[in-house]
Amino acid sequence: MLLLRTVVGGGGLVLVLAGVVFFFQGIGVLGGSFMSGRTKWAIIGAVLVVAGGGLLAAARFRSAR
Repeated sequence: MLLLRTVVGGGGLVLVLAGVVFFFQGIGVLGGSFMSGRTKWAIIGAVLVVAGGGLLAAARFRSAR
């Protein structure tokens, strides 16, 4: 079970980090990409952050039976 929690938590962390990058590119804070300044990528980034947060919460609070 510890391996599953680690994998799920790691996946959640990757989603959160990617989502933050996508969000900031989408709102134009991070430039230099085709994603810069496009609302679509800000929305996708926000969704990734929420999904990653859900996985992190699931990994953290999952029963250790």
